[in-house]
Order: sequence, then C-alpha cells, then structure tokens
Amino acid sequence: MKLSVHGRQAYAYTGGKPFDPSLPCVVFLHGALHDHSVWTLLARWCAHHGYGVLAPDLPGHMRSEGPALESVEAMADWALALLDAAQVKQAALVGHSMGSLIALEAASRAPARVSRLVMVGTAYPMKVSPALLELSRNDPLAAIDLVTTLSYSTLAPKPGYPGPGAWVRGGGKALCRLVLARQGNALLYHQDFAACDAYRGALDAAARVTAPATLILGRRDQMTPPQAAAEIGTALKARIETVDAGHVLMAEAPDPTLAALRKALA
Repeated sequence: MKLSVHGRQAYAYTGGKPFDPSLPCVVFLHGALHDHSVWTLLARWCAHHGYGVLAPDLPGHMRSEGPALESVEAMADWALALLDAAQVKQAALVGHSMGSLIALEAASRAPARVSRLVMVGTAYPMKVSPALLELSRNDPLAAIDLVTTLSYSTLAPKPGYPGPGAWVRGGGKALCRLVLARQGNALLYHQDFAACDAYRGALDAAARVTAPATLILGRRDQMTPPQAAAEIGTALKARIETVDAGHVLMAEAPDPTLAALRKALA
C-alpha cells in the first residue's frame, strides 16, 4: 500500500489483505536498517484475524521515499502522520528495537490515538557503543556482520517461520545489506544507531502514555538485554513477556513472539 506522508511516498505492508481503516488497526514499526518484512508472520496473523495492518518502511528505508529521519522524535511524528494518511483514528503501536522507541514517543505525543503499546526487543537508554557508532559510519558492512552476530542467540533455531531450512542469520544479514543499498545512503545504519543513542525522552514520554503497555524481550538478547528494559517497564507499568531468543525475536522465536503479541493485543 502506498501513501503520501509529509508530501513523500511511503510504503506500508498490509499483511496480505486490503487495508480497511474501519477495523482495529495495528501499526508495526521496524528497527535500524530493517524494513516491513521483519513483521511478515505477525502482520499476516493480525490481517487475517480481524485487524487492519500497516507495517511501513520508515523514510529512506527500502520502499519509502527518503531522506531518512535522524531522530526518534521526527520518526514518531512521521508515524502519526502515517495514521492520518491512512485515515486511522486509533491504533495499537508495535515497535522493535529503534521502532519501540518510535512507538513509545508517538504514544506519548497522541495518547488518545494509541490503544496498545507493544515494545519488542527494547531498552532505555538504548545506548550504542562508540565503537559500533564509528564502525557503522566508516564500514557499515562490517557493522552489519557484527550486529548480526550479536542479534541471534543460536546458529540454528528450531524449525518454524518461514520454514525448515531457512537460514535466519543469513537472511537477517542479507536484509540489512539490501536496505543499505536500496537508496544509496551509506550512512543509514549510522543515522539509525545515532538516533537510538541520542534519544533521552523515554521516561518523560512514559508519563504521558495512557495505553496498556507490554514489553516482549529476548531472554538471551545481547543488543538490548532484558535488564536494560527494567526502568522503562516500571515507568510504563508494563506487562513483561520473555521469549527464549536473542534480539531479533520475530525471526528466531516467531511462534512464542506471536503468542506474546496476541496476548498484548487481546
């Protein structure tokens, strides 16, 4: 589905069904150097079980026109403008990693428009090491290799989505390389990481959120360890769901992640 957001073309995956703004809406917000495809299983389940689904590519990522936005606050404003463009009055916001901060900030800026807040693989502060920030600027392909190593807790997860034989790590690395190359912005990874590292508004944002909140965390996550989400979880009075996986829960433990999401949306 293509929409005009802030005068630029944006793409949103709708889960395999035409988008219907009259249905309860779920918006999925991806993380750094990802795109809508990380949500395919979860988005399709929602679309086929009574929800309207929008899983956008953020500006400057994959199929949404750039330039990429350089702060969590700007991306949150963009996400709310996406709702306007799709004629959605209220939605559940589900975000992974960087996307979880975007969802939180958006929920704080327009509390009445957010029915649920689900933060997946999150932390606050979402600090990025100076070494990784430098690597993402100077050698983004090496940064992709490093982050891929840290983002999965096993070389061979049990068979599940997308099916036996799928190489989860290889697929994740390939996606990041494709997103990096798609719009020719060699600094995109660095910009995404810098936005996460610079965001300082989460606790103030949490105080303004009125929607029920759920945190879905990977028990073996090395990028955003569960203990790093304790403060924001307390501030939101959030329910905590823990999945036996690393940072990219949706790929490594798709079925438990979907079960946790279903509980959060119920």
